[in-house]
Amino acid sequence: MTGQDLASVVESRPTTEAASSWGAEAKSLFLLAWPLITAQLAQNALFITDVIMTGWLGPNYLAAGTLATAFFNTFLIACVGLVSVVSPLVAQALGARDLRGVRRTVQMGFWVALCLGVIFVPLVWNARPILLALGQADESTRLAEEFTQAAAWLFFPSLLMVVLRSFLSAHGATAAILVITVVGVAVNAALNYALMFGNWGFPRLELRGSGITTGSVNLLMFLMMLTYVLTHKRYRRYGLLHRVWRPDWARLGRILRIGTPIGLTLLSEVGLFSAAAVLMGLLGTNEVAAHAVALQFASMAFMVPLGLSQATTVRVGLAFGRHSREGIRMAGWTALGLTLMFMALTSFIFFTFPAVLVGFFLNPAEPVNTQALSLATGYLAVAALFQLVDGAQVSAAAALRGLSDTRMPMILALIGYWLIGLPTAYLCGFILGWRGVGIWLGLAAGLAFVAVVLTLRFARRDRLGLLPAPGGSASTVT
Repeated sequence: MTGQDLASVVESRPTTEAASSWGAEAKSLFLLAWPLITAQLAQNALFITDVIMTGWLGPNYLAAGTLATAFFNTFLIACVGLVSVVSPLVAQALGARDLRGVRRTVQMGFWVALCLGVIFVPLVWNARPILLALGQADESTRLAEEFTQAAAWLFFPSLLMVVLRSFLSAHGATAAILVITVVGVAVNAALNYALMFGNWGFPRLELRGSGITTGSVNLLMFLMMLTYVLTHKRYRRYGLLHRVWRPDWARLGRILRIGTPIGLTLLSEVGLFSAAAVLMGLLGTNEVAAHAVALQFASMAFMVPLGLSQATTVRVGLAFGRHSREGIRMAGWTALGLTLMFMALTSFIFFTFPAVLVGFFLNPAEPVNTQALSLATGYLAVAALFQLVDGAQVSAAAALRGLSDTRMPMILALIGYWLIGLPTAYLCGFILGWRGVGIWLGLAAGLAFVAVVLTLRFARRDRLGLLPAPGGSASTVT
């Protein structure tokens, strides 16, 4: 491939070119972000569909499904964080017009994804003894195991898909991600309906059917995305699979060096919420079911700043590659402002209409759901309190990620979630006797600390040596 051919792959477009004003930056960020936001909402709809249909099976199944996904997602999302470093690295390469580096970064991302699958599939397969050791009920762990063993293999297609999604995001090709994700949502709903409940002549597999569906849908979405990048005129010239077996140890090392802190940062955050689910399990089945319902709404709201944060990483990474300090400043602060505006709206909705919202998941007419409904309403009201800080922490972390600053944010996240958030959750939930509400207050405390320190770190990026020198490279890459 000639340099001229490669140059045509990254033709100038609003989502990848420099912005000349705050308004232009907001426009470029929005054009890049809205398909990612919609795709994140659609991706979350996969889990919401699972939760809704599991709730139809009953509170016991909902509690078991919550434990299973909390355990499963703790490791999956950490792995997603590690391989998602492909996005800022590709963006930086595009900004610097190091176009061969784009291909090699994607290929080494594939290597990392496959290795992570080999490591974590056996761990997830053995979820039940781990959950039993954490004090969970025997019936809940038995049902949870049905899901985890059926879905364990999805690590491979899911992580490979993240690599391709990162590649497309860096190019601004987010509409394709959206279309593929929407197809996945439709297939997921249909397969769940068939396999969980035994409809259309299929066997009734309940949670095992949900696990089979989840893995199958991820495989389908990966194959669709791979076909797209290998056949589309703009991307096939990269030759992403050309000599993919050949190692690039320097680039592989960079992915691991920068990506591992991202994975550990997400692991610390998701691990906090998983630990909260375990603590809820010590309180009772109704508490776990209520926690699952309230968490779905918090997660749904979080998809918007999460999608926006992915665009933020790309915009900051592109400016970093161009050595544009002003571009970095505008991209970071514009993203934070848009994020806070949206999360203020969701906070108002959660605080004003909690009973209406939880009624979508648990039927108020069923007496067996009365206690879980009451608990979920209280948890959702607490969730309204941490909407702003939850959005701020993911936005600040994304901006720092675009600067390849990942090690110190990881340390700050570990402190916030595990030395502040979890102890506060235990103190309020068990020592002070506030039970589930106290656990959610602990979540809010951890998120608030991380939001403040990461935002301050981005504000002090010049003093900390995180910015590229004019006409040169960044003085510090952590």
